[in-house]
Amino acid sequence: MRLRNIPRAVSVLNECKEVVKNESGYRGRWHEVFGNSHPIHIEIGMGKGQFLLTLARQNPQINYIGIERYSSVLLRAVEKFQTLNPKPSSAGAALPNATALPNVRFICMDASDIAGVFAPGEVDRIYLNFSDPWPKARHAGRRLTSREFLARYDRVLAEDGTIEFKTDNRLLFDFSVSEVNVSSAFHIKGCTYDLHHDDTMNQGNIMTEYEEKFSSLGNPICKLVVGRNS
Repeated sequence: MRLRNIPRAVSVLNECKEVVKNESGYRGRWHEVFGNSHPIHIEIGMGKGQFLLTLARQNPQINYIGIERYSSVLLRAVEKFQTLNPKPSSAGAALPNATALPNVRFICMDASDIAGVFAPGEVDRIYLNFSDPWPKARHAGRRLTSREFLARYDRVLAEDGTIEFKTDNRLLFDFSVSEVNVSSAFHIKGCTYDLHHDDTMNQGNIMTEYEEKFSSLGNPICKLVVGRNS
């Protein structure tokens, strides 16, 4: 599906200080960006941002970075973020009921470059939610749970780091399970084919926009939790 180009997207992202530019220049120095040594969690393909922003509100002790390839999609997440962080009034006073989220940053980039942006062990958790299934076999390496991407995650994930993946696409999920099972770096820590009816796996679950849509249609949601091999 062709994404609709939004002309103002580039200018809005350029003006937002939470959208990190020249991101490769911060490799190994992301704690300087946040000004603390809190764990770093990233979401690859963050879409409109509901999932990541909810996590950030709930967990101020964790730093979150949302990665999105398309500027027109990232624009929606940034606009949602800005409604939670309104600019000061002309008098300099904060607007009422402002919800500050100093633990959020955004990057507009292709995730295939992740190892050039984060140093070894710099990322504590990776979230992959309703990723593009790339259904054609010749595009399998582009899937965010492919062995090619698992190798990239292996280069940036902490020793006790985890990967969490959700989708309603059963073919993509089965592919993902197979890719982890043949990986020398990772193993499956948790797996469910019906998240919303799995009391253990669903505990504390935060739904994405797509998750709300697909589950309302009766589609079961699959979830995979992946850890490093010891």
